[in-house]
Formats: sequence, structure tokens, C-alpha cells
Amino acid sequence: MTTHPTAPVPDPLFPDPEAEARWRDRFTAPRVSLPQWAEDAPDRNLYLSNSSGVWEVYAWDRASDEHRKVTDRPNGTSHAALTPDGERIWWFSDTDGDEFGVWVTEPFTATGDKAEPAVPDVPAAYPAGLGIGDEVVVIGASTDDGTTVYLSRAGGPAEVLYRHANDAGLGALSKDETLVAIAHSEHGDNRHTALRVLTTSGETAAEKWDGPGKGLDAIAFSPVRGDNRLLVMHERRGREELLVWDVAADAETEVVVDLPGEISADWYPEADALLVVHTFRARNTLHRYDLATGALTALETPHGSVGSVGVRPDGDVEYSWSSAARPGVVRVLTASGEDRVLLSPAGHRPPPSAELRDVFVGDVHALVARPEGAPDGPLPTVFSLHGGPHAADEDRFSAYRAVWLDAGFAVVHVNYRGSTGYGSAWRDAIEGRPGLTELEDVAAVHDWAVREGFADPARCVVNGASWGGYLSLLALGTQPERWAAGVAGVPVADYLAAYEDEMEPLRAFDRALFGGSPQEVPERYRLCSPLTYVDEVRAPVLVLAGENDPRCPIRQIDNYLDRLAARGSEYEVYRYDAGHGSLVVAETIAQTAAEVDFVRRRLG
Repeated sequence: MTTHPTAPVPDPLFPDPEAEARWRDRFTAPRVSLPQWAEDAPDRNLYLSNSSGVWEVYAWDRASDEHRKVTDRPNGTSHAALTPDGERIWWFSDTDGDEFGVWVTEPFTATGDKAEPAVPDVPAAYPAGLGIGDEVVVIGASTDDGTTVYLSRAGGPAEVLYRHANDAGLGALSKDETLVAIAHSEHGDNRHTALRVLTTSGETAAEKWDGPGKGLDAIAFSPVRGDNRLLVMHERRGREELLVWDVAADAETEVVVDLPGEISADWYPEADALLVVHTFRARNTLHRYDLATGALTALETPHGSVGSVGVRPDGDVEYSWSSAARPGVVRVLTASGEDRVLLSPAGHRPPPSAELRDVFVGDVHALVARPEGAPDGPLPTVFSLHGGPHAADEDRFSAYRAVWLDAGFAVVHVNYRGSTGYGSAWRDAIEGRPGLTELEDVAAVHDWAVREGFADPARCVVNGASWGGYLSLLALGTQPERWAAGVAGVPVADYLAAYEDEMEPLRAFDRALFGGSPQEVPERYRLCSPLTYVDEVRAPVLVLAGENDPRCPIRQIDNYLDRLAARGSEYEVYRYDAGHGSLVVAETIAQTAAEVDFVRRRLG
């Protein structure tokens, strides 16, 4: 086995104590997710927080304002839910971030007892949805054999409600616990799913499919017991929109909202309106849509991005929010119109950062920032490429972006083809040629940055994690003249080996993206694999990899590193004992310091 050079972690990163404290404070400042509440006991809540230094699950009793740390695991916990009565907490127990495990449960009120398997006869798997009712529990589970949806009644043994070799996921459980919505890809394309509604006895109640290239997704059944309308996302007009499906009558009503961009939504408590989240040009606005009249009312929120949002039984709208300059908070917009911070954990607040500016290069939308007080003229520039690819960079706070700005780099985010928020055609434009298509957009923005005197062409860095890490490695091999250094976190590095080792839902995603498996279209995988171009890499590269990563597994990264070593390339590697990223704050800080230090050393 080849021994690869290990990236050092500098301590401190900055010689100035104030600068050192500032960047670390952005990562260590206590943060919380939007609380979720029990449907029938809204004073009982769960949220995630990094307050202990690791992202864990916390319980919050609003009536007494008591907060309790529920989970305490070395690599953190990221999935949890409440029973409708608020009596029990469910959380997903995996091993060291590998995402493979079982749901466990414990009381909402601390008893000192250990959590126990929620439904003992459901085998370990990757999570594929969860629905918890008063009497019925539905669990989606994904393995190499496909997807199985299990149903348990009144704490009894698990029954198989649905099973298929193709990827699927549990979408929603009706309030009266008689219907289950499943998004499936039995037609072979898990990027554009179809819907099937089953009774809890296993019979098909209704089906809906819009045909090839047009996805449907179940958002939620009506929150009113006995009202079994299902809120659905569709893309019939080339963007994500909404419809309400009356399953019993098999009738639908499209929700037509006259706003640019794309929309998502959830129900108001009485099911008479929808809370609409509007996404346009990397920012969000909130609206109330009246289902009877079609009236759309804007809800006044600050300029920036909304992460999660929900409507309380009393009509208050709670949402997580941030902007590039202002750190995230959980806010509440009350029914009377007051907008205030709802939940702010004890401890220091993270320092602010710089605003993002919009740039349009042809049809490509980019977000750019320069260090405050930087001199005019070209700067060393980091092109930070988002993961996904079904995601987008938005006007939201990022401690990671801020540290690059503190280090004197300009930052460029590119919402390349494949990104969400810009319509179905833009998202799907990478099909058949992933990676190479996105990099054409990155190259166009790179040309703009150099032409406009924004970026120093001799000191441009490409970096990203997950799909962004894949793009970074691919860019270093296919665009070697553009990059002075590269950083690739948890990347796809050898696509053929990655396909063999990754979790089945991602294999299904790859088949849909490439138009087949590596056995069916081997040349497409070869052309889009960073390993194919490793001999063209000129710039020094840092690769960060999780030993237990089920999405971008370690063997295919080792294959790429071995090739770098064989040709005497300039590279370093940072390995850590977790999965596809880390929920441990200290680990995130160490990786970030290693990245910035690597680039500064290589660029001089």
C-alpha cells in the first residue's frame, strides 16, 4: 500500500491573535436548527445543535423552557423525529458516519435508560424516509438489494408494505394513518420519480407519473385528520411547482403562483392555505397562498436565504435564516406581524462576514465576494464549487467562505448547469455528460473573473466537497492551465470504482445521470472520470477523505492518490475517521485549516 504525504494542520492558522480568534469563532459559535414539534403536543420540540462541539439532538420543552441534550456520540447525530403525542424521540443510529444503521427510540423526558431499537425486526439499512403515527409507523430502508418500506402497527412486528429493486423512498403518511405515499423509480430514473399511494393494508389507492424527465415528489398529506389530500411537487412547465392531489377522488388542482424561479411549500395547520418558499437567484422569500381564493400574500422576512420553515398551530411562522454577511438565526414571524429571533443558544455570536455580489456570465449565475478593505485589482481567488449536483450556492452565511476571505482570497461560487433553483432544463442539462458540462460554466466564469480584473490568473484555486470535490479533480485534469492549486473534499475520483462501492441509491442516481451503468455506457463513465485525466494534472492538489464514506468511498480515492504518487505529482492527503463529512466542530476546523494552509504554501 502506497504511503501518501499527509497534510499538516497549522495551529495557529493566522499569526494575528484577533484574526485567529475570529475565524475559529465562526465555527465554534453555538448554532441550532429549526425546531420541529410534535404534531399533537407542540410544546415538545427537537432541534440539532453544535453547542457541545458535536452536532447532536436536543429536546426542548417550551412549556418549562427546559433544554436537554438527547444524543452523545463521537461522530454526532443528524436525524431525529418525535411521535405525534410528543412522548418519544426517534433518532437514527449509524456507525461513525457511515449512514447505515437503525432507528432507535427513547422517552422525551430523561429517564436514564438507553435508547432501544424502535422496531427491532427492521434490519440495518440506509434511511429512506420515516412516518410516525399514533398507531402506525412506516420506515423506508435502502440496501444493495433496493428499497423496502416496512409498516408496524401498535408496536407490533414489521410487515413489508413495499419492496422493489429500484430506488424509492417513503414520502408521507396520512394524518388518519390509512395512506402511505411512496416516490419510486420503477421506471428506472430516480432523478424523476413517480408516485404511488398505498393503503396501510398494502393495496394501491392511486398512482401518478408525468412521464420521462418530469419528476413528482410527495411533500405531505393534509394535517387535518380525514382530509387525505396530498401536496405534491411537479415540474410540468419546466420548473418545480405545486399541486394538491385528492387521492380518494384521484383529482388534482395545480397551484399556480406567478413568481419567477421555483417554489416549494407546506400546509398551514387548518389545510386552508400553503406556506410557500420562493427561490429566485440564490435567495428566498416566504408567502401565504390561500387555497380557496388563490391569493398570494408576501410574508416580510429579511433579505437572504431561508433554510427551513414551518407554521405552528397558532399560526406563527418559524424559520431559520441567514445571509452571506449575517450569521444564521432561528426567527419567528408571529400571526400579529412581529418578526423576532426565536431561539439563540447561549454563548458567543459568530463574527459577521462580507456580502455576496451577483454576477451573470451568459446564463450562468455566480456569487462573488472580495475581502473587506482589499486593494483594487486582481486577487488570488478560490472558485468554490458546490456539491449535489442537485443543490445551489445561496446568499447564506458560511464560516468556510469567511476564512478564505480572511486569508486574503476572493471567492467565486458558480451555480453551474446541474444546479437547482434555475428550472428543470438547467438542472438536467448535465445528463449524459456530467462533470464536463458543469466545468464549461466554471470556465466561462473564470474567463470573466480574469477579464474583469477580479481574479489573478496565476493564483486561481478550484475547490469543493462531494460533487464539488469531483468537479475540482476533474477541473485539474481537463483545465490544467487555469488552476494553480486544487482542493477536493470527499470526491468522486475514480468513477468506475466509485460506482462499484457506493450506496445503491447513488448507483441508481448515476445510472439515471449517465444513461446507464458502467457496463452499459463505459465510455461515458471513462470520459467523465477524474482518473482518466490524472496524467494531465499540473497543479498541487489536496484530497480530504472519510474512511467510512458510503457516497464517495475510500478505495476509489486511494486509486487516484496511487496514480498521483506513481507519477511524482505534488499532492497531500487528509484522512479522517468518519463518513461523508464530519459533524464534529473540531474536525471541521482542522480540515479547514489544512486546506487554507495547503493553498497558501503552494501559492507562496
